[in-house]
Amino acid sequence: MRGGPGNRSGPPRNPTGEPDMTHDLPDYYAVLGVAATATPAQIAHAYRGRVRSQHPDVHPGTGPKGLSEVVAAYGVLRDPARRADYDRQRDATPNTSSPPSPRGARLLLRVSPVRYHGPPH
Repeated sequence: MRGGPGNRSGPPRNPTGEPDMTHDLPDYYAVLGVAATATPAQIAHAYRGRVRSQHPDVHPGTGPKGLSEVVAAYGVLRDPARRADYDRQRDATPNTSSPPSPRGARLLLRVSPVRYHGPPH
């Protein structure tokens, strides 16, 4: 019963008929490992590095899911119009993953020496 009237596929639609991407909007900047203020050259550089690290021909143990996320992220962020649209949707989506930090707050991270005790017995 695929494709019937009660079976919708794809993302939910907004009132204008466009896909509503505010639900489960992926963080394409995090996928590529760049800041939201990254230049097109930085995005392209990060994309090439991520594709190399995720490509199954280079790393046979990696699955296609990681590579498809990288390709999807680059497809949106490389096009200025699609990137601007994505940024507007991203700004309109409330961020529930972490509470807002006070302005100027610094993250303190303590790093101590690591002791190596040899291989497990």
